[in-house]
Amino acid sequence: MAAQDVAIARDAALTAGYAFSDALGGFRITAMSGLGTRTDPIRLDQQVFSATPSTLVIRATKPINPFAHPKTHATGTLHFDITISNASGLPWTGAEFELQELLGKASVYGDGLSFDQRRTGNYQTVSDRFSDSRQDFEPYDRILFHEGFVDPGETVSFRFLITDLTPAPLFYIQFDPRIPAS
Repeated sequence: MAAQDVAIARDAALTAGYAFSDALGGFRITAMSGLGTRTDPIRLDQQVFSATPSTLVIRATKPINPFAHPKTHATGTLHFDITISNASGLPWTGAEFELQELLGKASVYGDGLSFDQRRTGNYQTVSDRFSDSRQDFEPYDRILFHEGFVDPGETVSFRFLITDLTPAPLFYIQFDPRIPAS
């Protein structure tokens, strides 16, 4: 096992059929719960220390089966409710989430991983501090939340759905807070 994999395994928070890790740095997971279903979303609380991108590692811990129950399998369908505390010392004027099946490379259409690009669910992408969002699906999968503001020390919540129609055992969500220019 590589040193990075050891760190990921050691720092992982488990829920449903997945483990979530902050081992790549820039933030800390402070709480985690939920199965990832519409009625029991993955509730993830984070404290973000940097105004630069940070990456959440998500690893399947149970067999992958998109048609099974999330208590017994990694299904590839994950409803998220994320609350982030801004500990960066800088205000945020926006926030971007990017999916990556390969670390450092934006997800592409052919990998099946997206922010519900095929609209398999009727689930709103929303934030309590940003009044608008824009989803870009090609050539990458990103959500940009904008029209709002998060001061240092404040929290912001996001809700979105991730679907992986060809579920991978490992993928990443990069979070990039937008700071004022100048």
